[in-house]
Amino acid sequence: MAKHLVLVAGNIGAGKTSLTERLAARLNWSADYESVADNPYLSDFYGDMRAWSFHLQIFFLGHRAAQHRQLALDPRSAIIDRSIYEDAHIFARALHEMGNLSERDYTSYLRLYNLIVDSLPVPALLIYLRAPVEVLIDRITRRGRAMESGITPDYLRLLDRYYDEWLAEFNHCPVLTIRSDDLDFVHRKKDLGVVVQRIEDRLTGREEVVFK
Repeated sequence: MAKHLVLVAGNIGAGKTSLTERLAARLNWSADYESVADNPYLSDFYGDMRAWSFHLQIFFLGHRAAQHRQLALDPRSAIIDRSIYEDAHIFARALHEMGNLSERDYTSYLRLYNLIVDSLPVPALLIYLRAPVEVLIDRITRRGRAMESGITPDYLRLLDRYYDEWLAEFNHCPVLTIRSDDLDFVHRKKDLGVVVQRIEDRLTGREEVVFK
């Protein structure tokens, strides 16, 4: 196939990292992931979300913009675990609604976000992973990350609503929605093969292109 930039989006626990790793290995694509270990704001953010939300979102915005541009210019096809678009339309929005990001900071952030996104190359495809909130909670609990211990079903439902609203208006590229509770691409090679086939069909035009 020709060179493609593919983004993987979805709620917490939907399986983005697992799918990104397996697709990169199966298709010999470059891959990149969220910046967690080297994020200088995460510990401060979890200690005081209201004080550090703006700083964290600006860091993620710069990180994802650089990541997106670098892999878009790489001659190899590439896949990214989480998209720059989710930063604004899902997580910054949630921080604002919950009172952790002031109106002034939210407005300033969105202005910068829009300027940056307008300058980025468009991806070839956005893969959206869906799973019921009950499945997400089970996965989050089983992986036992300390920073995720405060995630509640209500918060995940809020994010689900944001994803639905965002994707209803999303027009940067085609969207391929995959139910990650229906396809076990982590443990079953056959299911991973189904996902790969759907992606290849979409990228090569053998499957109807859907803009959401």
